[in-house]
Amino acid sequence: MTVLRILGLFVLLPSLILLGINLYGLSQELRPSEFNVQDLRFGEKDVTVSKEEFLAQIDQREDESQTEYTYRLTNLIADGTAHIHWEEFDPKKFHQLVPLWENWIIHIMGLVTGIPEYERYHFSNPYKSIERGIGICGDASMVMTQLLEKHGIQAEILTFPGHVVVTAEVEGKRKIFDPDFGVVLPFTPPDLKNNVTKAAELYMSRGYEESDRTFFLNSYSKPYVVWDGPEEFITKKFYFEKVAYVLKWVLPVLGVLLGAFWTRSFKQTHS
Repeated sequence: MTVLRILGLFVLLPSLILLGINLYGLSQELRPSEFNVQDLRFGEKDVTVSKEEFLAQIDQREDESQTEYTYRLTNLIADGTAHIHWEEFDPKKFHQLVPLWENWIIHIMGLVTGIPEYERYHFSNPYKSIERGIGICGDASMVMTQLLEKHGIQAEILTFPGHVVVTAEVEGKRKIFDPDFGVVLPFTPPDLKNNVTKAAELYMSRGYEESDRTFFLNSYSKPYVVWDGPEEFITKKFYFEKVAYVLKWVLPVLGVLLGAFWTRSFKQTHS
């Protein structure tokens, strides 16, 4: 057996396995089969919208103003996302560690790099976030920002100590949207610091607990940072994810073609 033959098999066999994993993944569901009430931050009030309902309602309706759409989208993301305690579970339970069949490149990154962002992964692709169905404030804000911009509404991500929200100017008025909690704050970012008590009361009016009120009184009193969408918010991961979802198919296909060519060339030279 020549070096060319060995090299051909060395490339061909792993490529066929990876291609099979990808094809298997097309039949799998990224969203966990169920969410137990005790696993969710907001108990029975959590994740009240199914994935199918979520996807059916994410676009702006023809008879809907931008203001109506942004308010509805804020609530839709909050109601359609399971708010798990992000660090408490095995990362495989809710597919925080991206499954091998979903994207073997990101999966390997989560296993070998020791980087927390890959061990418990946050998708930059809004449709992948919706499909998986779990998230925290950063996930919800990345989803909302991209959906708003899809409909011509320029939006930015705001990060406060311990929390992430969205700001957008809608029909001449800039507001802050919290798609993690489903709350709209009728303040501009600079004005929020002077209205933290009113902001906290808006959360209480939605039925959240006193501990949440205390959290927002503290968080919104602190300085914030503005990010021009996920491209700036998680720049390296944003582009790495796009490349990974292309390469997960390209690399195995190239490997199969190249490996088959080498092994075939060996057979022809020895026939």
